[in-house]
Amino acid sequence: MSQYNPDTEGEVSSEVDEEITEPPMYRVLLHNDDYTSMEFVVHVLMIVFHKSYEDATQIMLNVHRSGIGVCGVFTYEVAETKVDLVHTMAEEIEFPLKCTMEKE
Repeated sequence: MSQYNPDTEGEVSSEVDEEITEPPMYRVLLHNDDYTSMEFVVHVLMIVFHKSYEDATQIMLNVHRSGIGVCGVFTYEVAETKVDLVHTMAEEIEFPLKCTMEKE
C-alpha cells in the first residue's frame, strides 16, 4: 500500500512495471500444385498481399520452382485472415491452391 507523501502531492507517476513485447509474427506461405494457374497465383499475390505485378511474378516463380514461397510476414490474426482469403478465392474458381502460415 502506498503512503501519503506531501512533497509529491498532485504528481502522477508514469512508471510502468510491465514490459511490452511485440506480438509473434507468422509467415504466410503458398504451396505449388499442378492445377492452379500461374496467372491466378499472381492475381492472388496482387490482391491479397498487395504486391506489385513484378514482385508477385517473382514470388509465383519461386513457388513454382521451389514448391513453396513466402508471401509476407504478419501478426497471427492478419496471417490467418490472408490464408482464409486465399482459400476462399481459390475455391470460388475451383483451384486447389494451398496457403498456410507458420510462426517465424
